[in-house]
Order: sequence, then C-alpha cells, then structure tokens
Amino acid sequence: MSLSHHLKIYKLLAFSFAAMFSLSAIALDFNQVQQSANKGDAEAQYNLGFIYANGEGTSRDYNKAFEWHIKAANQGHSDAQFEIGVMYDYGKGITQDYDKARYWYTKATNQGIGVAAHNLGNMYDKGIGVLQDYDKAIYWYEKAANQDFSPSAANLGFMYANGKGVSQDYIKAVEWYTKSANQGYSVAQYRLGGMYRWGWGLPKNDMKAFEWYQKAANQGYAPAQSSLAYMYQDDRGTFKDDAKAVEWYKKAADQGNVSAQNNLGSIYNYGMGVNKDYGKAFEWYQKAADQGDVSARVSLGFMYEMGKGVTQNKPIAKAFYKQSCDEGYQPGCKYYSDLNE
Repeated sequence: MSLSHHLKIYKLLAFSFAAMFSLSAIALDFNQVQQSANKGDAEAQYNLGFIYANGEGTSRDYNKAFEWHIKAANQGHSDAQFEIGVMYDYGKGITQDYDKARYWYTKATNQGIGVAAHNLGNMYDKGIGVLQDYDKAIYWYEKAANQDFSPSAANLGFMYANGKGVSQDYIKAVEWYTKSANQGYSVAQYRLGGMYRWGWGLPKNDMKAFEWYQKAANQGYAPAQSSLAYMYQDDRGTFKDDAKAVEWYKKAADQGNVSAQNNLGSIYNYGMGVNKDYGKAFEWYQKAADQGDVSARVSLGFMYEMGKGVTQNKPIAKAFYKQSCDEGYQPGCKYYSDLNE
C-alpha cells in the first residue's frame, strides 16, 4: 500500500503548520517494503523513507529516511522530491541547505505538488535562504493556489489586502480569500469574515462576517473564535448572546489568544453577562499582560491601585502603568501621571 497520502510534512512559515497523518493504522510488512526498495522500486523506497522518518515499526532514523527518499527522488518520485526539499529545508537527516531545498521543491512543483510551490513562495516571501522577493513569492503562491493548495490562495489574499509586493487591491484579495475559504481553510475563512465585517472589497455585511467567522471558529482557529465572541457580545450578524460570547472567548483564550484573554478580563471585571468576579478578571488580564498586551497592563494596574481582586499595591500599579506608557499607550501615561500627583 502506498503511504503517499497518509503522511505529509508541510512547512508553512507565514501562518505555518505541520500536518502529519498517523501510519499506526496501516498494516505494513516492513521486510516486504524493504525488499522492494532494495530492488529499486521507487514507491517502496519512498514508503521506506516514511517508515524511518516516523519510527513506525522501527526506530526513527532521519539519516535512513533521507537515504531512501533520495533514491526515490532521483527516480522522479514527486512526493519523495518534496520530502527531500523539506529535509534540506529543516536540516533533517542532512545538513540544512536552502539552495538544495529550493532545487527539490522546484522539481516537485513541476510535477504538480502544490505544497512544494507554496514552500518556494514562502521562502521568497520571508527571505528564507534567499533575498526577499515578493514578485517571486507571488509567482510560486499562484502556482500552488492554481493547484488548489488553499494556504497559498490565502497568502495571496493577504498580499493583495495589504499591498505587499503589489498594489493594494481588496477585490483581488476577496477573490483569493474566497477560493481558499471555499476549500475549507480556516485562516482564509477568518480573513474573509473580516472583509465582510469592514466592507473591504465588497459591501459590508455582518451576517456574512458572522457566517465565515463561525466556519473558522468551528475548526478551532483562535482569532476567529475571538471575533465570533465579539459578534455575539455586540449583537452583530446574530442575536446578542452573552453566554455564547463568554464560551467563544474562553475557547480562544485557552489557546493563548491575547485579545480574548483581555476581553474575558473585562467581562468578569464589569459583570458583562456574568457575575462580577475580580479574581477571574485579574487572572485573565494577567495572562494577556504576560503576552505584552498594554491595555491589560493598565487594567492590572487599576486593579492593584484599587485593590480589586488583589491586595492593594500602588507601587505595582505604577509599574504597570509605566510599562504601558513606555510602549506608547496613552491611557497608561495618564494613569501613571495621575498616580504621581
């Protein structure tokens, strides 16, 4: 049985992720695969590389994984070519070499492997191992997007929405986001929701914004969960539902989303749809402040100044206000100045 569609390692640095499909449910006869690989069968060589890369039925060994993948790649096996690109890109089983990563990604791309084209786009987009070149990034992203690799379409949407390497064009951004979103990519669904919410490139439509935020939120994408919570909280595109707002803010906050953590702090601090709970407010403000949120630092400062949810301590309050002020957040400057009068 081919392992080609059971495991892929994707390096996606912009909104990067690694997707790996377990081999544990696949019945493999290691000896049979090895025998076929030794006879020069490219598919078996590719499969054997995956076995070693993932330690299924044997010890994980990236050196041996590389050895078998390169044999298959040299026979023109497109998936093996992509994996060799990844191994050079990451330095897995071989010394990291971005030039060779690009070489093998290009070979895989020429055989229709969309994720390889995406990774090339990403290298030029971020200047990884090459001089940053948005024109080349767009070229490779378009190749990948036209092969229905949805993250590339989302990245193109982002580049047009923000005028990154191109003239800002919200209409084109919407086109690319829509293509990616309709393929089920949560990041694009979230961004398309934002385009509807703010009326960028299409008529403002809170109901459509809610719809796309919900699709992305249901896939566990934290920024979309936080935005969905706001829609419930502020009666936008749906009926106001404070309980739902808290539920979605909590999902996002538990994933470390700073905005959701800060908003949960305010919800508990002011009793918006919940009973006031200064202890919980302090806890969520602290989490957001620990990630550098200047607004949360001011809120913590106020709680220390007033002794809400924590023992009153004006020197600590002053320190939080000053931190925010030093980062250019004017409310922090005002509170710091007031406390020094």
